[in-house]
Amino acid sequence: MTDTPPIDTSAAHSARVWNYWLGGKDNYPVDRELGAQIEQAFPEIVEIARAEREFLIRVVTHLAREHGVRQFLDIGTGLPTVNNTHEVAQSVAPDARVVYVDNDPMVLAHARALLTGVAPGSTHYIDADLREPGPLLAQVREHLDFEQPIALTILGTLGHQPTEERTYEIVRAYQDALPSGSFFAMCDSTNTGQAIVDATEAWNEGAAVPYHLRSVKEIEAFFDGLELLEQGVCSIPFWRPDPTEVGVRREIAQFGGVGRKP
Repeated sequence: MTDTPPIDTSAAHSARVWNYWLGGKDNYPVDRELGAQIEQAFPEIVEIARAEREFLIRVVTHLAREHGVRQFLDIGTGLPTVNNTHEVAQSVAPDARVVYVDNDPMVLAHARALLTGVAPGSTHYIDADLREPGPLLAQVREHLDFEQPIALTILGTLGHQPTEERTYEIVRAYQDALPSGSFFAMCDSTNTGQAIVDATEAWNEGAAVPYHLRSVKEIEAFFDGLELLEQGVCSIPFWRPDPTEVGVRREIAQFGGVGRKP
């Protein structure tokens, strides 16, 4: 096993700030300081963080239960919290195989300790860079069968990539590698309100990695060539909401969807 690279605590990091918003303890003062600053200016950010986790649960549950998917590739894993991909998938299908991918040293350390599944399923963690599909997929092929459908999830991650064609090319490289009948799920924050635009500017002043908001149309473009599942691309609380959820759902500036590869 390779040594874990040193963890930089001098600047806020998205995975740790996200962990703070979710009520976790795997963060540092610099993360909490920026997280509190963003939350004060934009209280909806905590709602977005929780809604994204609920979206993940609904997506993985739906694909495992209704479409029989038994392989999941989670790129941009983030720090383990509750209801991680393997826990959700294997609660529906104990034989589900899950591969997590991230390139943050703190995530790597926690994933090694916590992201462990049980037989007959399997859980693996890969330390790789989203921006390098070739080497990343070569490692994934050691654990997943590319002759069978795979569900690829990239949630709350592509906003850290520039709003340019190169980012779409990267995503298409992953989609092209998936076999027919596979699924792609993604969501990210959108420029659908002045408050989140202001909050993102504050984030980019204090975080190590900047965040780039996209329009809803730019989010939709990630699904070009795929068959969108019902409700299409929408504010994520409205994607196949659990009928048992209480309260009134409202639109938040986090849009996403799920597409099937023909």
